[in-house]
Amino acid sequence: MAEKIKINRLKVVLSEKDISHKDFAKMVKKTPNTITRICNNEQQPSLIALREMAIALDVDISELLVPTKPRK
Repeated sequence: MAEKIKINRLKVVLSEKDISHKDFAKMVKKTPNTITRICNNEQQPSLIALREMAIALDVDISELLVPTKPRK
C-alpha cells in the first residue's frame, strides 16, 4: 500500500489551539467527518476552504500546509 503524503497540518494546528474537530466543523460549516478526513490527510480542502479555515483559526494560510522546502 502506498504511503499517504501529508499535505496539510490542520490536525496539528487544531491541537495547538485546543479546538475539537466537532467545534471546528461548526466554525467552518463542514461536517465533523469531513474535518476528520482532512486532518488525517485522506482528503484535501480546496484553496477557498483552506483560506476560510485559516481565517477561522486566525493563522496564516501557510501554517496549514506542510512546507515543501526547509525554512531558512
